[in-house]
Amino acid sequence: MVTTSPERFAALTDAAIALIAELGMRGLTHRAVDARAGLPAGTASAYLRTRKALVEAVVRRLADLDTADLAARGVPTGPVGAPPDLEQLSVGFAGLLDDWLTAGRARTLARYACLLEATHHPELRPILAYGVAMRTQARVLLAAAGAPDAERRGSHLVAAVDGLLFDRLAGAGSLAAPPPGTPESRADLTAAIRGLLRAALAD
Repeated sequence: MVTTSPERFAALTDAAIALIAELGMRGLTHRAVDARAGLPAGTASAYLRTRKALVEAVVRRLADLDTADLAARGVPTGPVGAPPDLEQLSVGFAGLLDDWLTAGRARTLARYACLLEATHHPELRPILAYGVAMRTQARVLLAAAGAPDAERRGSHLVAAVDGLLFDRLAGAGSLAAPPPGTPESRADLTAAIRGLLRAALAD
């Protein structure tokens, strides 16, 4: 693998994300990435020689974009010096999930496809480590808010929020919930996350 610039890395991985969202993992090939990115044939394989390297690069890009999204929504991504405002967190997370169901829908689909790929290919299991940061941050936030057993409850909170997102994307929630991208959707998501946070903080 040759060294790649941040711009070239973004172009290749964004093209790969779009392919996975549209065609599933079966559509992810070096040749298809080159074509989607509008780059000369052989570019993707020069930078990311194996399919494993390509998948890992996609997951790294997803993690970077998710972190940027959290910061943009005012959700702390590092140490917390004071107890967080739970209502602000609820609104911030709800807006984030709504974004991931609309403008970021392709990224959300690609994220789940990568996770499913890892269940079938043990050599790709290390990509699951990219989800550890979100759980760690949830534990930090809950500990700052005074939650008992923040370590365990932080993991449970992330799992519940992830389930909420999946339900709205591909489950029954996609039929019954307010349409993504609407004030009703964000209000409903805010109520759901508020309830999850309150449960996580309960004695």
